[in-house]
Amino acid sequence: MAATSMTEKDQPKSSINLLKGWPNPCLLPVAQINAASASALSNPDVSTPGLLYGPDPGYWPLREGIATWLSRFYDKHLKASIYAERICITGGASQSLASILQVFSDPVYTRYIWMVSPTYFRVCPIFEDNAFAGRLRSVPEDDEGIDVDFLRKRLQHEDQNAPGDEASRNNSPTHRPHNDHHEVPSNGNTRDTLKGLQPWRKAYRHVIYAVPTFSNPSSRTMTLRRRQELVQIARRYDALVITDDVYDQLQWPSKQSAKQSTYDDPSTSLRQALLPRLVDIDRWYQGGAERHGADGFGNVVSNGSFSKLAAPGVRCGWAEGSESLIWGLSKCGSSASGGAPSQMTSTFMAQLLSSGELEKHIYTTLQPAYARRYNSMILAIERYLLPLKVTLPQSDRDVVGGYFLWLKLPKPLVAEAVAQRAEAEENLIIGQGPLFAVYGDERKDLERQVRVCFSWEAEENLSEGIQRLATVIRKMLRDPPSPADTVASGPSLPVGGY
Repeated sequence: MAATSMTEKDQPKSSINLLKGWPNPCLLPVAQINAASASALSNPDVSTPGLLYGPDPGYWPLREGIATWLSRFYDKHLKASIYAERICITGGASQSLASILQVFSDPVYTRYIWMVSPTYFRVCPIFEDNAFAGRLRSVPEDDEGIDVDFLRKRLQHEDQNAPGDEASRNNSPTHRPHNDHHEVPSNGNTRDTLKGLQPWRKAYRHVIYAVPTFSNPSSRTMTLRRRQELVQIARRYDALVITDDVYDQLQWPSKQSAKQSTYDDPSTSLRQALLPRLVDIDRWYQGGAERHGADGFGNVVSNGSFSKLAAPGVRCGWAEGSESLIWGLSKCGSSASGGAPSQMTSTFMAQLLSSGELEKHIYTTLQPAYARRYNSMILAIERYLLPLKVTLPQSDRDVVGGYFLWLKLPKPLVAEAVAQRAEAEENLIIGQGPLFAVYGDERKDLERQVRVCFSWEAEENLSEGIQRLATVIRKMLRDPPSPADTVASGPSLPVGGY
C-alpha cells in the first residue's frame, strides 16, 4: 500500500513565541561592535586600562560619552547638560538595581518596596534577595500611569501606623546611624538598621520601582503630571524612585504621516525624548535635589542599559542621579572590590558612542524595524482582536515604542486558560497577566490581561501570531470554558521570557 502523504492541514504549526522579550538576532549590531572592539583592542591606551581593574564609578570616556549623548536626547527637557559625575557605569539595569538596593536600602529601616502593577516580573527576586520578601506592595496603573492617589494614601497609612520616632512621623529624611542592633526585619520598624551607614550611604524609608516610558509589560507611558506628582510623593515620604529608562530611545510615530511612505525613512526618526525622565524632574523641580533642607542625594535614580540599544550580551549600562547618590553607588562593595563592572565592554561602548555608530544604529535600524513590527502587530490586532472585544491601553497615543503590547480579554475569559489553549492548539506562546503580578499581590485584576511582544519573532510571524490568538479567543467565546478553566492557578516562570 502506498504511503499516504501528510496534508498541509495535518502538519503541526511552527512555534510562534510572543512572550520572549529579546531583540531579534537580525537587529544586533554585529559589524559595529566588531569594529569598536577591534579599535579598542588595537590601541594600548584603551586596551590596557580596559583589561585592568577600572575605577569604581566606571570607565571615564564612557561616562562622558553617555552624558553627552543623553544631553542631546533629553535636551528640550533639561535646564543644563548632563555631566559625567552624574553617571555611574553598571552591568546593566538588573545588576544596577541590586547594587542600588545594597547601598540605599536597609532590610530593617526600609519599610516597603512599592511596585507599579503589572510589573517586570524578574525584578521581584532581586528585591527578595535583598531581604524584602513579603514586603513588596503593588500600585495600580491607569491611563496616566501610576495611580499616585492610591500610592499616597497607602504610604500615609503605613507611616501613620508604623512604630517609630517623631522624625519618622513628620516624614523628615535622615541618615540612619550605624548601630549594633541586628533585628529581624519587621513591619514598620523605624529605629534600627542592619547595615552600617557611611557618609556616602543613605537608607531610604521606602523604595518605588517603575518603568515610566513604554512600560514592560503594559506599554503605558506615565504622563508629565504623574511624573511630577511621583517626585513630590517621594520627597515627602523619603522614598527612592528607581526607574528603568531602557526603552526611551525606542520610539516612533503611532501612524505614518501623509508624507511618509515607509518607516525606513531616516528623516522621520524621533531623536529627542518624548518626556523628561523622573531623574530630570528631580534635578530641577521645585528646587531640585539640592533644594534647601534636602540631603543632596535626591529621590530618583535612573537605570539605563545598552541591552535594548546594542545587545543584551554586552552586559553594560549606567545609572544616573545626583552626584552624591552616584558616588555612593560607586562605593558598593562589589564595585569597590573589583572596580566598576563591564570595564572591557565599556571601552567598546565608548567607541560606539564617540563614532556615532550607536545613534546611527538606533535611528536607522532599530526605530524603523520596531515601527514596522509594531505596525504589523497593531494592524492584526485591529483586524482580528478588536472585533472580539479585546482592548488596548492608551490607544490614542501619537508616539509609541518599546517591545510590548498589553491586551485585555473579554469576559468570561481568563489569561491562563487562553495561554494554555493557545500553546496546545496553535503552538503560540504569550505572556499571561498573572505572570506580571507583584509577588504576594492578592488582587485579581491581571487575570484577564495578556502581553505580546513584537521584538523577538520573525517579522512575518507577528500577524500570524495574532491571528492564531484570535482563533483561540473566538473558540472560547463560542464555547465558554468551564468554571475550572476560569480559575487561574498561577503561571510558572518561563525560560527566556522577559
